[in-house]
Amino acid sequence: MKKSTILALTAVAFAASAATSAFAAETVIGLITKTDSNPFFVKMKEGAEAAAKKAGAKLLSAAGKQDGDTASQISAMENMVAAGAKTILITSSGDAIIPTIKKIQAQGVQVIALDSPVDGADALFATNNYKAGELIGAYAKAALKGKAPVIATMDLFPGHPVGAQRHNGFLAGYGLKTLDAKSNELAQPAEVVCMADSFGDAAKGQTGMENCLQKNGNINVVYAINEPAAAGAYKALKAAGKEKDVVILGVDGMCSNGVGNVEKGVIGATSMQYPLKMAAMGVAAGVQYAKDGKRQSGYTDTGVDLVAAKPMAGVKSIDTKTARAQCWGD
Repeated sequence: MKKSTILALTAVAFAASAATSAFAAETVIGLITKTDSNPFFVKMKEGAEAAAKKAGAKLLSAAGKQDGDTASQISAMENMVAAGAKTILITSSGDAIIPTIKKIQAQGVQVIALDSPVDGADALFATNNYKAGELIGAYAKAALKGKAPVIATMDLFPGHPVGAQRHNGFLAGYGLKTLDAKSNELAQPAEVVCMADSFGDAAKGQTGMENCLQKNGNINVVYAINEPAAAGAYKALKAAGKEKDVVILGVDGMCSNGVGNVEKGVIGATSMQYPLKMAAMGVAAGVQYAKDGKRQSGYTDTGVDLVAAKPMAGVKSIDTKTARAQCWGD
């Protein structure tokens, strides 16, 4: 082989290597979750790490100290952009992050919301939370078999869109007076005799249920924002000797607290969502943005299924065996 040919091939290889290195340097993606303790967000992070590794991208991750900690999320966004992130994936803890989203977008950063919608994000990859609520609401109505509902709700906290969508969707699925999927307010028809803020936490769910039982001992349906809050409510009901008289519903799809508790009869049914899919789609969008500069837009539904050990006529569900193959976390 001629020396000139060797030099030419070497130059091509060097250029290709340089291009690959440049792409890798550009493909920095940030993932910011509400907390790093909730198994949903733990699984989301695992999914993002796996997707980033497969794509040859660099993933930066951070989380709030607790649900609602927007200050930590704002700092994380700024730090990640300074570190070269061109796409930020975020599960919003509140609207206080919106000005920072707008600021970093003006710097050329793509912002994709995962799980929780937030105004100003370029796109949203998430469960249809209103539908998740509708599924467990329809199940609860069927399970009560014509009995008048006396409902307690273990909600997230006031004003959060995910909490509002699940709560209001539950009421819609039950056929009660409610608000639409765009509202961030919590409807309270007469059938809802008590509402408590659980922040998605088991201990707060237990306390909330204890307080609700003091207000009304005839509660026969409990809606919970997620499965830890549902487990906490069950603990309070069991301590009061009322656990067999109440249908408890949740949302998430965790292996033990969710599917496992459906198997045990702790939860009547739960709506399963898919954090791995959200994370993988988010990373793929970040990699694509690094290649072509085209931002994602709009809402992508990442799916939801009702999980029930005892199926109800007219209510579509998957069994716990099927759910076991798709569950996540504890």
